[in-house]
Amino acid sequence: MTRETEAAEYAAAARSTTEAGASVAPAGPATGPGRSSGAGPADRSVAPAPFTVLFVCTGNAYRSPLAERLLTARLGPVAGVRVGSAGTEAVRGDRMDRATRSVLTDLGGDADGFRPRPLTADLVANASLVLGLERRHREAAVRLVPVALRRCFTLKEFVRLAEGEAESGTALDIVARAAARRGTVSAPRPADDDIPDPWGEPYDVLRHCGEGIDGLAVRLAALLRSGLGSAAPL
Repeated sequence: MTRETEAAEYAAAARSTTEAGASVAPAGPATGPGRSSGAGPADRSVAPAPFTVLFVCTGNAYRSPLAERLLTARLGPVAGVRVGSAGTEAVRGDRMDRATRSVLTDLGGDADGFRPRPLTADLVANASLVLGLERRHREAAVRLVPVALRRCFTLKEFVRLAEGEAESGTALDIVARAAARRGTVSAPRPADDDIPDPWGEPYDVLRHCGEGIDGLAVRLAALLRSGLGSAAPL
């Protein structure tokens, strides 16, 4: 897919949202990822669903586990957000890759309790924000759940688009506005939105990959904290 074709596709999706009458901040009750049903007074005792971030890579062995646990560390004790990850070709396992654990620990993340898992339609459908580490991971998520297009990005793409708007609002508002800007603010080259796979490379390459992801996690955490109403320092 060329950058021009990709931009046209996403611009058309954004236009269809406007034409359908959707708004950044719905005036009435809404359901979906990160929202409560709002059906009436009887639902007021039910806590709203958390804002869920799902990172996606290929094997759920290197990039997406690092992104998951580094964002968790950079967010700190923020209520109302959940972070997870999955892989398009992942096999369920019982522990994090040893080299990934080493890099993560050195960068201040916590590997305890991590379990690799494959990407599924349910994971995409229940995520408020899906962030692929490459464009093909974003596209895999959209193929599973086409209606999730407006909340599927690459990690680099989302940070670039979301940092470009200074309006206040909820985390869901930030996602909606980033989707509306897609197709109007592009990376210099499509490949610039990808984080290369360190599989099979020396440890230093994985470490460099982790440092790059951590830098993006810090920026993403700042964006989400602004939308989640937390003023706690990073």
